[in-house]
Amino acid sequence: MKKITDIFLRALLTGVAIAIGGTVYLSCPNKYLGAFLFGTGLFVILTFGFNLFTGKVGYAVENKPSYLGELGIIWLGNFVGAALSALLITQTRISAISDKAAELCKIKLGDSITSIFILAFFCGILMFIAADGYKNIQNPVGQILAIFLPVVVFILSGFEHCIANMYYFTLAGSWSTKAFGYLIIMSLGNAAGGILIPLVRKGFVKRT
Repeated sequence: MKKITDIFLRALLTGVAIAIGGTVYLSCPNKYLGAFLFGTGLFVILTFGFNLFTGKVGYAVENKPSYLGELGIIWLGNFVGAALSALLITQTRISAISDKAAELCKIKLGDSITSIFILAFFCGILMFIAADGYKNIQNPVGQILAIFLPVVVFILSGFEHCIANMYYFTLAGSWSTKAFGYLIIMSLGNAAGGILIPLVRKGFVKRT
């Protein structure tokens, strides 16, 4: 039980961190600067050892089936953290950013399921690169680049990140049956992209 609680709390704090990243992105008039500052959320997550679904799902390839249960808890914790943060932001003087969130959500919900899945797939690849790069790169500069570059790329490319969208949908008040269905598609796309590299590298020739 303590392990489950730990996983959930780390995931909940991750949702808060992503919400902070989403808030600064929506608040920033320069989209390039906003995309860069969004990476603050991922920096916090990886530095403190929190649990991000899109950063953890790739390791399902290397773990036992029970790991899937952990991923479910992480997804739920991310949702709770992101949604609660969004509700808190709506009670502040910066709540006007919800208008910008609503514009984003309208574009997302007006897209096709195939497009949403593909965009989420590529985001999943980038999030695994960030998490695995931070984990394995020894150079501090390389670690920082591994965190911020994938985030900037996924935002400027318009790729779909399911946890960020949990925050945007809640902030915009855009929840519906369709929105939840799209969130599931985004989550599956992120998962498919996240496992691509670890799945393929199982076939790599081992270096001596």
